Amino acid sequence: MYNRPRIIPVLLVNDRDLVKTINFSSPRYLGDPINAVKIFNIKNVDELCILDISSNKSLEPDYDLLGRIANQAFMPLSYGGRIRTLEQAMKILKLGYEKIIINSEFFDNPSLISDLSKKIGSQSVVVSIDVKKKDDNYLIFSNNGRKHQNIQLDEALKKAEQLGAGEILLNSIDLDGKMCGYDVKLIKKASSTIKIPLIVCGGAGNVDDLKTALDNGAHAVAAGSIFVYYGRLRAVLINFPSEKVLFEKHIYSK
Repeated sequence: MYNRPRIIPVLLVNDRDLVKTINFSSPRYLGDPINAVKIFNIKNVDELCILDISSNKSLEPDYDLLGRIANQAFMPLSYGGRIRTLEQAMKILKLGYEKIIINSEFFDNPSLISDLSKKIGSQSVVVSIDVKKKDDNYLIFSNNGRKHQNIQLDEALKKAEQLGAGEILLNSIDLDGKMCGYDVKLIKKASSTIKIPLIVCGGAGNVDDLKTALDNGAHAVAAGSIFVYYGRLRAVLINFPSEKVLFEKHIYSK
């Protein structure tokens, strides 16, 4: 494990609202994403991931909202959603984002990954892969979990790496919003397949879950529910573990 691995809150935006899903569906309204960003500034978050899951994918990225988020954020930002062209990606980077996350176009237009990597560097290109477990296999989906892709997990991971992605964001659809722990088997399988950094998402319910993922091959951990909910009844509360807690849990070390 790194001395200070990245812990990345994921903010889901649905038509400008901050929401949280379960199994990639039933988005629950949480409030204003700008307010959440301001709180995460105070919490000294390492990095923030913004994913637009709005149903109308034919629209351009919401540059106005993305610009307002970037103006408020004091941490590195990554963004995914509605990006289909190099020009769109460049416009988002100019707003102040460090990384572009590609999901559907990885399957529909894989040359976009290599074009982005050549233009902005692989360190700024993240391929997002969403999976559902079936028996002992993992099925891959795109388009916010709605479209099945006929490709094996290891093949997809290697393809993303070969095209020039600098990182993989691996999401478990089954565990999204469940707060019952990451899929350790999935993490081990994916981390042993690729050489580039692996960010895992889906299932984190407490700080111990973050450590388990990092101990089993993840380079960084991403999560949504753990950072926007509090308590058994899931009251909405933007939060992030203190540096003291992360040292006590041996996630950070000197």
